[in-house]
Amino acid sequence: MNLNQVTIPALDLEKAVAFYQTLGLDLIVDALPNYVRFICPDGNSTFSIHKVEELPQNSGTSIYFECDDLDEKVANLKDKGIVFDELPNDKSWLWREARLKDTANNQLILYYAGENRINPPWKIKK
Repeated sequence: MNLNQVTIPALDLEKAVAFYQTLGLDLIVDALPNYVRFICPDGNSTFSIHKVEELPQNSGTSIYFECDDLDEKVANLKDKGIVFDELPNDKSWLWREARLKDTANNQLILYYAGENRINPPWKIKK
């Protein structure tokens, strides 16, 4: 199996489209005001948003987007007005991460893991 897409909820899709286009995703399906889908600029993964009347009342979904040039990407996004909750920093699990919220308060993590994404030192040996 291969992961095709992740779909998240939002109240205002037009606002969400502008936000995710600023992040660098390419809009490929425009069914406003109810649904949109993007393709990630690296690879073939897609990411979609569907309109809801009310956002979930729990911690929601965390979405990870890997960036080979994390620090540069974050600096460019900050220049475009994107606000980060946490700037790039090294984590104990050997990833470098930055955190922010989208327009519907979904947790986004921009990160760089390199080889440690699939092959961390503690990977299960089969």
